[in-house]
Amino acid sequence: MGWLFMRNLEGHATPKAYLDDQFTFARAEVQCRVLASAMVGTRTYYAAVEQVMSATGAPEVCGVVCLVRYNRRDLEGYIFGYKEMSEHAGPCEATCPTKVLDLLSPTDNANALGWRARCRANIAQRRARQSKPVPRPGQIVVLAQPLLFRDGATLARFEAVRRPGRTRGLVYRSAEGVLYAIPHLKVCDYIIEPGPLVGE
Repeated sequence: MGWLFMRNLEGHATPKAYLDDQFTFARAEVQCRVLASAMVGTRTYYAAVEQVMSATGAPEVCGVVCLVRYNRRDLEGYIFGYKEMSEHAGPCEATCPTKVLDLLSPTDNANALGWRARCRANIAQRRARQSKPVPRPGQIVVLAQPLLFRDGATLARFEAVRRPGRTRGLVYRSAEGVLYAIPHLKVCDYIIEPGPLVGE
């Protein structure tokens, strides 16, 4: 399915509410309802959608992924758009939360299984990052892999220090006294040692 754009949310307060309503319906051959859904960031919607076929009466819960664009200031007035995909298409987007994944029915579809595995792996990776210790001022951060900075320096050891003139936020001082920002430190593999930093 391609993108569908519209000028309003048809009375719904949010894109999530609109999509929840879109995937909850009853027809002669099938009934569908959203058991759980989530917007991850502002651009991806995930849902566990229960489908009951009239012919069998057996419920099956499948994953639905929608790419979302929502801009109330769109110059052409098309403020909302979405592109719907089934988990059976093996979507590239794989940040589905546990509350949705846990409701999905067992499947033997290779694309769906691969997508679910990537989502689970991303959840585990996020949890691992969140559990990493946060450096405190005066502690030494030692990276497993050195970083190359814009000034040409390649460094792996830093002292965490308060951002100058701020009461919050850290920057990282090299043995030469140069301050560096490492905005995505938790993506890196590192250990923390007690200070102070000494030259190598």
